[in-house]
Amino acid sequence: MAHFAKVLDGMVIQVIVAEPEFFETFVDTSPGDWIQTSYNTRGGIHYQPNSNIPSEDQSKALRKNMASKGMIYDRQKDAFYSPSPYPSWIFNEETCLWEPPIPYPEPDGIHAHYWDEETLSFIKY
Repeated sequence: MAHFAKVLDGMVIQVIVAEPEFFETFVDTSPGDWIQTSYNTRGGIHYQPNSNIPSEDQSKALRKNMASKGMIYDRQKDAFYSPSPYPSWIFNEETCLWEPPIPYPEPDGIHAHYWDEETLSFIKY
């Protein structure tokens, strides 16, 4: 099975799981295009299923990131990416992921951190 995103005006409005052959006979009269996406692709890297281990076959990496509803599809980049989470975050053109303007804190095994846009810093929970 494969995943396909319905894209309308550059926005993902739906994601389905289907065999590619499904689209040979599927009649969709609603506006938009169906574009294949990869469940195991993040930041332009294809990972082995349910892991953080990169696959040996990187030809499976599709469109930088797995599409989900509300994401953006950029035809020029042929990539799916999320809208900016914060005004200060920087878009990485290579991975099509948003990155904070400062590095994430080192994990201490106890605290989680959240981004505070007002102070442009991570705050411990």
